Amino acid sequence: MEALGDRLKLMVKTFRRECHRVLQSERTTVYGADGMLMVLQLAMAEVNKKQRGGEFKVALSDVLMAWKHLLLDKLHLPPPSSARSENYDLILEAYESFLKRSNAVDLVDIFSMYKQLGLEPEEPVSPTQLFEFLSGNMEIPQPPDSSVPSTPSRRVDLCSSQVKMAVRRVFFSYLSLLVNSKNDMALALTLDVPSRSLGRQAFTDIKHAAHDHNTSLFLAVTSFVRAIQLGGKGYAPAESDPLRKHFKGLSEFVQFLDNLEEILGEIPDPSACGSRLVAAIRAALVKGRCSGEAAYVAAEETTKQLKERICQLHQIQKQAAHGTGISPARPKAHAVNHATAYGGRDTVKVLMALLDEEAVSPPCPNKADLLSEDQPVLSGTDGTCFLMMFRSPEVSTGCSPEPLRNRVQSRLDLLKPKARVRVIRSQFACTYKDEELPLNRVLDFPSSSQLPTCAHSAPKPRTTTAVDDECSSEAEDTTTVFAAKPTSGCLSKEQSEAQRGATLQQRSGNAQNRGAGPGNRKKTGIQMQSKGNKRKQLESDQRDGSENEPPQKKQPSSASVKMPGKNVCKAPSKKKLIAGQGKLTSFFRV
Repeated sequence: MEALGDRLKLMVKTFRRECHRVLQSERTTVYGADGMLMVLQLAMAEVNKKQRGGEFKVALSDVLMAWKHLLLDKLHLPPPSSARSENYDLILEAYESFLKRSNAVDLVDIFSMYKQLGLEPEEPVSPTQLFEFLSGNMEIPQPPDSSVPSTPSRRVDLCSSQVKMAVRRVFFSYLSLLVNSKNDMALALTLDVPSRSLGRQAFTDIKHAAHDHNTSLFLAVTSFVRAIQLGGKGYAPAESDPLRKHFKGLSEFVQFLDNLEEILGEIPDPSACGSRLVAAIRAALVKGRCSGEAAYVAAEETTKQLKERICQLHQIQKQAAHGTGISPARPKAHAVNHATAYGGRDTVKVLMALLDEEAVSPPCPNKADLLSEDQPVLSGTDGTCFLMMFRSPEVSTGCSPEPLRNRVQSRLDLLKPKARVRVIRSQFACTYKDEELPLNRVLDFPSSSQLPTCAHSAPKPRTTTAVDDECSSEAEDTTTVFAAKPTSGCLSKEQSEAQRGATLQQRSGNAQNRGAGPGNRKKTGIQMQSKGNKRKQLESDQRDGSENEPPQKKQPSSASVKMPGKNVCKAPSKKKLIAGQGKLTSFFRV
């Protein structure tokens, strides 16, 4: 007698060959016992939140009770003694809606459609045997290709069964997205594995976008990323789109799947292509991990087992094709994704056979490990719990759990100016705008008026014009007269009259110059200008020569006039007049 597992595999394989008669797509995903239980838990949580207004969660006992009723109802077996849940019809409707939206069927649906097709007169399994299998009450010997090896090694002991189950689920979820992109469960389990900063908030925004556009989660993600990367200004999503803040992580996820599809379309050999796909998923999972971690060890073992099984399935399909001698039919347009119509056609068949075998594998013996929210953390901060991903993050209702004092203190801490960290500046720090005086200079020079200056400053250049020189000469002459005037009593009469005559003669000469014509004035101006230029050049030469020399004291001018004679007294010291004072003095004297 054949084992129950082999008969289930034969049933699924036969159904897969004839599924185009009852299904619209040839790439429909088959959910096994574990997948059916996870979808049921999700449906019950949704109904609990919508109908009862409670939280998005459900007790494990309620899930197991509803699971029993679901299996007996779909297999048309007598119901159990316990009563149904009051919202059982809504739960069943949510369960079927999720399967239809994900383009998936469960093992019970395959069993029912197998009977409708009438492929064999005898059923491979009875309804009671299928119920016992899905409930986990029947012990089935595990085949050699199962996830648990027959001879455990030291590395197997390092990773727990829960981590191995989570890692294996991620591998099959990525492969399932290549076959059926509408599989929402596969997208939920792979969106943030490895870490892409796409947590529950990102998944909630994707879920809302998919609901608004009535599409699958994968199509909502890819359409958003393509619209930004390839669309123009009028086609790009609005800036207020909630998915805008997750664009980086979503683009990384889409890029990784594009790489997998590129491998699928370019390598025609299913064995080589499957090995490359599994190796790419393994590289993404173990990136940044140590070789001793449980997730690393589980990824290595899963990669090795999947590569071997893909090669075996490829050999089985080759023998079956050569045995019949009939070339396989061309795939339908709606059943084949882009870039996989011919190149990845055989590989897709191998992947579908691999996923079907996983669906008919024995269920998890410990339901608490499967449905618990405390799942192993493969990336990020959250575990790989399927229910937690579909649960929306908590929204603030206005009442803060923190007391008022803590909230005020946190607000003050935010408004408090942060201390500026002093950094080492270069020798050109004085050119910075925000530079302050160092501490030693502040102590030495407490005010800005006492900043240090040069100890030996250069002499300030003094510029004089020709008119000022003439004025100063006239002022000296006039001062000489004024200085001599008080001493007129001491001088002789002839000397006084000689000085007065010289002054009058000089004044008449100035008057003649003022009364000259315009031609004479122009000549006089040119002469004065040339004389001033020569004096400027002479003074600049004197300054250049004495620039590096220390300033010298001026020679005191002779303030007294010594006249020959007996009664000659010293004149008072001559004071230097300002420019123009000599002309004014001579004018008022007249």
